[in-house]
Parts: sequence; structure tokens; C-alpha cells
Amino acid sequence: MLSFDWPLVFILLPLPLLFYWLLPNQSGTEAALRVPQLDQWLAAGISTNGSTTAASIIKALLLIIIWGLLVSAAARPMWRGEPVPQPTSGRDLMLAVDISGSMKQKDMVLDNKAVNRLQAVKSVISKFVERRSGDRMGLILFGTNAYLHVPLTFDKQTLTTLLNEAQIGFAGEKTAIGDGIGMAVKRLKSSQSNSRVLILLTDGSNTAGSLTPEQATKLAKKVKLKVYSIGIGAEEMMVPGFFGSRRVNPSRDMDESALKKIAIATGGRYFRAANTQDLETIYDLLDELEPVKHEAKTVRPQKSLAYLPLSIALGLSFLIALANGTNNIRGRR
Repeated sequence: MLSFDWPLVFILLPLPLLFYWLLPNQSGTEAALRVPQLDQWLAAGISTNGSTTAASIIKALLLIIIWGLLVSAAARPMWRGEPVPQPTSGRDLMLAVDISGSMKQKDMVLDNKAVNRLQAVKSVISKFVERRSGDRMGLILFGTNAYLHVPLTFDKQTLTTLLNEAQIGFAGEKTAIGDGIGMAVKRLKSSQSNSRVLILLTDGSNTAGSLTPEQATKLAKKVKLKVYSIGIGAEEMMVPGFFGSRRVNPSRDMDESALKKIAIATGGRYFRAANTQDLETIYDLLDELEPVKHEAKTVRPQKSLAYLPLSIALGLSFLIALANGTNNIRGRR
């Protein structure tokens, strides 16, 4: 359905006529300007007594049409489709993903190929985000610093794209778990949602930031932010050495105790993801969170059509300019 956001702009349509009627005409009492090559102009069909020719009538009509098109564009024409139901659970869900230097550890397997922890996280989270229906979702990335990468949105495709563009070390090499939680609190404390959820994914312990995990947990409790913490990283892997391969724990620096305390204190749960399969299982469990009933919303798709009258007006302006240029060339001849 076609509609105009600013229909009052159409009161400007008669403005050129008002100027034409109200402004005084120029009288011929002053000295006339000498016009060179008058004979050629007369041959081109221009009358000296001011009579209107067919060409000038057409030009006047084109100018009127151009003015009407410009006014129409200024009125903001919009095409609005039929209302489309927008599923909503009433939940605001924030993802906080660790992109510190330790996430480059290649102890995960994806499609029978060794990949680093962030690559595995991207693959699994992308599927998780795609399955979410009705949640507003946002993305926080943290390393030495924490920052909001994607604000709360229903646009799952954009969130997935920006997540996949994240690179290890962009936020620093260290791990600021407390600041990651604090950023989520800052963004969700003013939320009108009945359910606020943070999924915190990290492979280390808090080694940077202005907030400790304990301080951040207290803030999360105040705004009723439920935190589901996930510790990612293999529990053992074989490393080649001078005297042969040896078994090591690549996740020895992970502070599982702190992650458990954060989850329990806020009413969430702690999960351990030692491989990609564990991650997928965890996100399947998170998918089963009971949605909060919320009033259904509808979204009406809309598209601006202002470019159409503007394009037509530009084309007609070129025609007038071309006609004037042609007449000038003929006049010189």
C-alpha cells in the first residue's frame, strides 16, 4: 500500500503559481537590452512580443511536472506491505565471547580437522543463533578489553556475520571476564524484558579489566541477569617433543571454580566443553530454555519510494537542458 509520511508537504504544490500571480511584472519603461543575432532567434521560433509558442508551453508543463515530482519526493512516499507476525519470547539474550590470545589453541576438531577454539565457537554459535526464535540477541567480545560488537537485535543474520568476522587478539591478548559480564549488565539493566540471559564463553581466567568476576556477579544479580558460563578447551592433547609425544592439559589455566560460582550465584548453570560435540550439546540444552510468554508483535515491511519521483524529475531536467542547448546552437548558426 502506497502512503506518504509527510502529506502536508503537498500544500506547497501551488507555490509557483502564487509567485507568478503575486510578484509584479517587469514593465518595459527602462532601456531595452540589445540582443545580438535577433534574426537567428526569430528564425528559431522565439517571438519578440512575448507570445507563447508550443515549445514554451511544453517547457512550462515539464517544469510543473518536475515541481510536482519534487514535492512528492519531499512528502516521503513509502510502500508498506501487509503486517507480518514477529515471533517474540520476551527474552533478551546476550552472548559474551572470549577472543583473547589463548583462543588460538588448536585443540578442537571440526569436520575431522583440527581448528582453534574460536573457529569451533563460531561454527556452533552460528547454528545456535539461527535456531533462536523470538529472542533479541546481542554480542559482546572481550580480551584485555570488552566491547559491544552487536547491540540487541532480532537480525540474526547480521549478528552471525559480525561474529564470523571477529578475530583473535582484536580486543587484546589477556582475558577480562569481569568486564565482559559488566558490559552485559550495562546493556541489559534498562531492558524491559522479563528475562535477561548472558551466555559467557571463555577458555581462561580473569587476568585483566577493571571488574573482578565477583564484583561483576554482584552487579548481574542486582539486575536479575542469569549467566550461563561455558568453559571451552580440551582436557588433554598430545604434544610432540624431543623424546617423543607427551600428554598435556591445554586448559590448565581455566578458572572453572570462578565460572561455576558466577553461574550458580545468578541462577544459571556452568557447562564444560572439551570438544565441538560438547559445545553442540550445551547449545541444544540452552535451546530448551522455557520462553517467557509475551504479547505478539507484528512488523509491516516498508520501502522508501522517494527515488522514483526524484529520478523522473532528474530525467526531465536533462531533457529541458538538452532542448535549451539545442536552441542556443541553432541561434548561433
